[in-house]
Amino acid sequence: MNPTNAALLTRLRRLRRAATRGVTLVEVLIVVAIMALIAGGVSFLVLPRYREAQVKTAKTNARNIRNVATQHMAMKGDCPTVATLIADKELDSAGDTKDPWGGEYTIACSGDDISVSSPGPDKKDSSQDDILVGPNATTTAEQ
Repeated sequence: MNPTNAALLTRLRRLRRAATRGVTLVEVLIVVAIMALIAGGVSFLVLPRYREAQVKTAKTNARNIRNVATQHMAMKGDCPTVATLIADKELDSAGDTKDPWGGEYTIACSGDDISVSSPGPDKKDSSQDDILVGPNATTTAEQ
């Protein structure tokens, strides 16, 4: 074998090894596409659970505010607001005094009955997604 053929074979071997070590653009795009599909699937499964958790959190917070308001009304006799409960230090201002969507809880009193409501995810009062806790709640599951 002459020296030029040997040099050519050596060069071809190096090129072949270099080609097998690299990653092509197509391979990178396939990996990115697979990762996008996985991320889309995860968000499709997680977002409804997150919304359910927000509703449950709002109901729990409303129940807590209702309990504190009931104690306030039993001791002082007047229907409180959330601001009154915070000012009287019966409710912690650093606690959950706003619903998960940033809205305010509203306390309504009628006789001895106390109801706490939140505008819900759409942030509009008197809509179907409002969170209601107390005797004015539409179902007993919400109380």
